[in-house]
Amino acid sequence: MFLVVFRNRKRADIDARAYSRDAEAMEALARSQPGFLSFKSYASEDGEVIALSEWEDEASARDWGRQAEHVIVQGRGRDDYYRDYTLFACDSPRIHRFERS
Repeated sequence: MFLVVFRNRKRADIDARAYSRDAEAMEALARSQPGFLSFKSYASEDGEVIALSEWEDEASARDWGRQAEHVIVQGRGRDDYYRDYTLFACDSPRIHRFERS
């Protein structure tokens, strides 16, 4: 598994409707990509968002990063939506699980 964590804060002046359209389109497109496993996003009270995506392998995650429509929306993100972001990526993350039986 390859894990990608996208930590971001949006600009105060974004077009929220346009952002939502792009975000929904990108999630649907990511789900259709080879190697996609899962996606979840969480927002904190202070406005920071953490988006987690899991991929079968690093090649699948990198292919998603270079997907043509995604590249266009990434540019729009830098130009129009995000105040700042940090992307974390790792293969073979150490995983600990607990399940109550």
